[in-house]
Amino acid sequence: MTSKPDHYGGAGPATAAPARPDPVIRIADLTKTYDTGATKVPALRGVSFEIQPGEMVAIVGQSGSGKSTLMNILGCLEVPTTGDYWLDSEYVADLSDGALARIRNAKIGFVFQSYNLLPRLNALEQVKLPLIYRRTRRRSDLAQAALVRVGLADRMHHTPNRLSGGQQQRVAIARALVTEPEIILADEPTGNLDSSMSSEIMDVITRLNSEQGMTIVLVTHEPDIAARCQRVITLHDGQIASDVVSETREC
Repeated sequence: MTSKPDHYGGAGPATAAPARPDPVIRIADLTKTYDTGATKVPALRGVSFEIQPGEMVAIVGQSGSGKSTLMNILGCLEVPTTGDYWLDSEYVADLSDGALARIRNAKIGFVFQSYNLLPRLNALEQVKLPLIYRRTRRRSDLAQAALVRVGLADRMHHTPNRLSGGQQQRVAIARALVTEPEIILADEPTGNLDSSMSSEIMDVITRLNSEQGMTIVLVTHEPDIAARCQRVITLHDGQIASDVVSETREC
C-alpha cells in the first residue's frame, strides 16, 4: 500500500464525540491535464470532496465539464496529474497499473451505459464472471443471491437477447454488486433506456442504497435521475460549481 502522511490530521481531543467513519472516497485538489502534443488540455482543475459510506451521489455537468475524467479517476482507471485520492482509506493517487487493477477488483463495482453483457451467457453466468476471476467458492449461490437483489429471480437462465434493456442493466448491476464492493460507480446507467425503464433501474439503484446501504456514485446528464440522489455535485470547466445535499430526494 502506498502511504501518505497526514491522512486526516492529528488526533482529536480526549473528550471528542464518537469518530465519524472515514470517507469511502476522499479527493483533494485533484487535477488532470491531457497532453495532446501540440497543446495541454486541462480536464480537472483542483477538485476536492468526500463521500461518506452509504451516500448516493450524482455527478452532473455539461459535455466537457470533466465528469468522465473524474469518474475514470474515481474508478482507478486513470491517475490524476496532481492531487490526492484515498479510496476506502487507501492512498491510490499514484499507484501502479497492477495495484490499481487490484483495487478495482477488490473495492469497486462498475455499471456502464452499455450493459457489456456477453451474448452467449445467461444472466447467472454473466454475474458469476467476477467471482470466477477471483476464484471465489459458492459462485452460483452468490450470483443467484445478487440476481434476487435486483429482482431477476425468474430470469437467471435467460440470455441477453431474451431480456429487455432494463433487465439487461439489472444483470449488469447484479454483476457489479456480487463481489460486495465498497462502492458502485455507475456511468450514465439509464442512458440507453426509455423513461419507463430508466425509472425501473433507478428504483433498483435507490433500493440498494436506501435498504442495503450501498455507496453509489453515478454520472448522469438527466436532471430527473440526479434528483433521485441524496447529493448532486455539478462540474463546470473541470471545477465544482455546486455541491448540494437534498433533505428529501425524489424516490
